Amino acid sequence: MPIYAYKGLNKQGKDIKGNINVDSMPTAKSRLKSQGIMLVSIKEQKTKKAGGSSFSFGSGVSVNELSMMTRQLATLVKAKIQIVEALSALSDQVESEKLKLVLSEIKQKVNEGTSLAKAFGEHPKIFNNVYVNMVDAGEASGTLEIVLLRLAEFTEAQVKLKNKIAGAMTYPIIMAVAGFGLMNVVFIFVIPQIAKILRSMKKELPLPTKISIGISDFLQNYWLIVIVLSITTIFLFRYYINTEKGKSRWHAFVLKVPKIGKLVTMINVSRFCSTLGTLLNSGVPILASLNIVKNIIGNVHMKAAVEASKAAVSEGSSMSGPLMQSGHFPALVTHMIKLGENSGELEEMLKIVSENYEDQVESNISGLTAMLEPIMIIFLGLAVGFVVVSVIVPMMEMNSIKK
Repeated sequence: MPIYAYKGLNKQGKDIKGNINVDSMPTAKSRLKSQGIMLVSIKEQKTKKAGGSSFSFGSGVSVNELSMMTRQLATLVKAKIQIVEALSALSDQVESEKLKLVLSEIKQKVNEGTSLAKAFGEHPKIFNNVYVNMVDAGEASGTLEIVLLRLAEFTEAQVKLKNKIAGAMTYPIIMAVAGFGLMNVVFIFVIPQIAKILRSMKKELPLPTKISIGISDFLQNYWLIVIVLSITTIFLFRYYINTEKGKSRWHAFVLKVPKIGKLVTMINVSRFCSTLGTLLNSGVPILASLNIVKNIIGNVHMKAAVEASKAAVSEGSSMSGPLMQSGHFPALVTHMIKLGENSGELEEMLKIVSENYEDQVESNISGLTAMLEPIMIIFLGLAVGFVVVSVIVPMMEMNSIKK
């Protein structure tokens, strides 16, 4: 049912506002009047529809809310409740105002004869291509409740992987930011005070001291230029890697970086196998599945390999051939896919590869974090040690002169 936002006065003459979920504007006015509310304004709430095909569940709806809603919808569909009634029940139950509005609009569309998948597709920031195509396949095959349960599990698994990466990188990033901030404070506020004392000695200063004072003077005199240059550099870099040529070179470089390149490959392989397996299991045709999967792979070179495999499949060839020729997919992965194609158990092979690589991703993230932490500590220790030596050495010489 539509949701109407209203403002008015209650029986005591106090301002009141809220939302009411009814089937029409006259019904909303009548309901509020019966509650003793004198309306000042009332209007139907609408969601903003925006395009987008990236793999993200945004627009104010968390993945947990979406996953829970999907599970509840699957339960209602399995209980043979009509889609319109199920959507109406979910609209009343969900806590997210954004999701409540979206479900209300979807319910209206379905009630008017639109398919559930098409109604979901009108809200791409919440329901992406993977979600919409799987629902479409579920409606076509009569297995909508099974598809919805798989979707709930799939969304949880994808976000779990992102959270692992974000969680693993949090500590090194905090250390880097804190260390950078600390060193700036030392060079901008501490070193200048010490430099006054050292310069008063009128003696040749050691090289480390000269370097520290030089850095301090530069930051004090040209801090605005440093900030502008830093922001400009970041902007130009981001602009360059967003161009076709720049993105291609940057992604190729990332794949060659020790540890990082291997991790990026694993993450993309895991996404490829888990998504493709889920789509195929849900009855989505392989060409449509490959087209969807291509859009959730972050690296352009691996994406090109998937595009080539799609072209090969459309011509009746094997999907594994172009993946193998690209050199960006591990031999084990392409071998397992080839076995799956030959045996007719591609979905099962993709599931095995996906689970294996998810474990490897977690292990490599932990290993990378364990390696970064001592590197950051050593780097910060060397930086602090350099500053300490540059200050202490001339101070000790000054003390020896006094004696």
